[in-house]
Amino acid sequence: MTQQPDTPAPAAGPFAARGGPIQVFYTPQTARRRPTISHGDGVYMWDTTGKRYFDATSGPVVSNIGHGDKAVLAAMADQAGQICYASRALFENEANIRLADLVSGLAGPGLERVFVVSGGSEATEAAIKLARQHAVARGETGRWKVLGRNPGYHGSTLGAASVTGDPETDEVFGRVMQIMPRVPAPFTYRLPDNHDADSHARACAQALEDTILEEGADSVLAFIMEPVGGLATGALVAPDHYYRAVRDICTRHGVLLIFDEVMSGAGRTGRFLAADHWPEARPDMVTLAKGVAAGYTPLGMVLAPREMVDTVVQAGGFLHGHTYSANPLSCAVGHAVLEQVVERDLIGNAERMGQVLRGKLEALMAESPVVGDVRGIGLLQAIEIVSDKATRSIFPPGANAIGRIVELGLERGLLLYSRRTARGAYGEWLMITPPLIVTEAELGEMIGLLRDTLAAFAAEQG
Repeated sequence: MTQQPDTPAPAAGPFAARGGPIQVFYTPQTARRRPTISHGDGVYMWDTTGKRYFDATSGPVVSNIGHGDKAVLAAMADQAGQICYASRALFENEANIRLADLVSGLAGPGLERVFVVSGGSEATEAAIKLARQHAVARGETGRWKVLGRNPGYHGSTLGAASVTGDPETDEVFGRVMQIMPRVPAPFTYRLPDNHDADSHARACAQALEDTILEEGADSVLAFIMEPVGGLATGALVAPDHYYRAVRDICTRHGVLLIFDEVMSGAGRTGRFLAADHWPEARPDMVTLAKGVAAGYTPLGMVLAPREMVDTVVQAGGFLHGHTYSANPLSCAVGHAVLEQVVERDLIGNAERMGQVLRGKLEALMAESPVVGDVRGIGLLQAIEIVSDKATRSIFPPGANAIGRIVELGLERGLLLYSRRTARGAYGEWLMITPPLIVTEAELGEMIGLLRDTLAAFAAEQG
């Protein structure tokens, strides 16, 4: 009889001892186990020891209306009492129709059709497939290339990763996906020699047109970009002329312009869509997720023009779908969330509190030796962490700067979201994106915790 290796006995009680074996499949980014969540209310969360945390980043920029919203929980229970799931192949459902009507009304002309999925990566996949099917239906079968920005981020599935500008992802998964052409992102802080933000943005727009021509304009289907940067570029906002130039270039070459608003949409920048800040650069398609359901349920969506969808439908229908597309429970929850956004004027609050936040972050930058830049719009902002403000240099990899800042924040009851893109090639930053319900007093409390956290880190670094 073959001797079996020793297997640890299951821990007593519902949870294994901290540090003991667990069967959940996930990869911690640090050796330290994270606290176990207990509950949340408003901008705060509590772990099972009773410690309170300020949610300074809305999780990964998700919890737009804060935690424990009673109106949303009531809508969730009401829909669950009627029906939780019904296949869209067999039934229409009122929750899906109401959500689509609300979103298309908020998004405005040119984005009349809404396809509901379960998250941002699915939304990217659906947008690419819809764009491709539209081209085929129009007889433009040679159009298939979807250009992205480097760096950029559009999701973790292989289709989404193919248009994501991330060398680490390409290195690991490039053999099992079609890597699409990339153009440079118009950074405003780390700039090439002999450029300022304006000239670099013009060069980046020109690079888009040059790439379209090099690839063959008749082969390029779409260009996908985040109008306000997410985690890949840390709340990057380009000069206004960049958006106009990109729109003109795409129009000139028959290329669809897709705005990835998974992070920037649903009111976070002080407009329902970040695209609304640049009305002269209206996109052809938009993807949304995160804030549209504010973490109360998995939800994402693609917004597209009526003409595009009608063309695809008349050609035989959209050759795409997911089990949970148009799920009634998720649609009802998303509708309730967006009702709160509208009725409580949280979009206006994002604009007003965003101005307050910018002032506080700029004051913090002036006093902190490790904050080199502040950028963003509304309540989608970021601070760049540097070891030297004059040279804009970052800390060496061994310092694990942003990882250590996150740990110090946890110790002080502050939840942060960080990124070191492409092993630091583009810098490293902390997203500062509190829920849209945040008050000025709560912003003051949050900045106080952030100031203490950064001061502790700076002291450790000497």
